[in-house]
Amino acid sequence: MADAVRLAVRVTPKGGRDAVDGWALDPAGRVYLKVRVSAAPSDGEANAALIAFLAKTLKRPKSALRIASGETSRLKIVEIEGLDEAQLAAALGQPPKP
Repeated sequence: MADAVRLAVRVTPKGGRDAVDGWALDPAGRVYLKVRVSAAPSDGEANAALIAFLAKTLKRPKSALRIASGETSRLKIVEIEGLDEAQLAAALGQPPKP
């Protein structure tokens, strides 16, 4: 079975453009990726834009990504099939140590 990575993402909808704003730590010391998307947070548009943007950035098919939790929250857990931690770091930069 292919590797899968769970990625915590904090999404900013209606952010003007689709972009990665870097890594951050929450108050509990958990690592998350800050991403902005231009789509509005209605009818799942921001979630669809997030999946499409991450798929393109990580060079994976959209079908390999899914929102595992946080469907209606700004903080989401995205599961990415066929990707390991090293590939994730290569594409998005090294996350900070918690």
